[in-house]
Amino acid sequence: MKQYLLSVHMVDGEPTPSEEEMQQSYKRVDAFNEELKASGAWVFAGGLYPPSSATVVRVTNGDVVTTDGPFAETKEQLGGFWIVNAAHLDEALELAAKGSAACGGLVEVRPFQELPEA
Repeated sequence: MKQYLLSVHMVDGEPTPSEEEMQQSYKRVDAFNEELKASGAWVFAGGLYPPSSATVVRVTNGDVVTTDGPFAETKEQLGGFWIVNAAHLDEALELAAKGSAACGGLVEVRPFQELPEA
């Protein structure tokens, strides 16, 4: 089976959902996570704090420099993700559609590179 990253994107500055809407979304995501686990597609998942909590680390000529905030200066940021096992892209896309419906956000699908045989 191939692994895919299903990344949930958020747009900084969009209206914040109400507490009730967030709780409903959490319930839908929990149900989707349980479905992934039951089907064997689950590998790992996680939600992320806002981009303002990010720290960027860069090493140049042995010097470590850290800066606050996200690397990309854009309104669109990664908000969370699932890593899933799927037999092929179409299956991963079906899972992404369910994930999008659960979280109420856009989900991008990307395959992981396959490691060369040892």
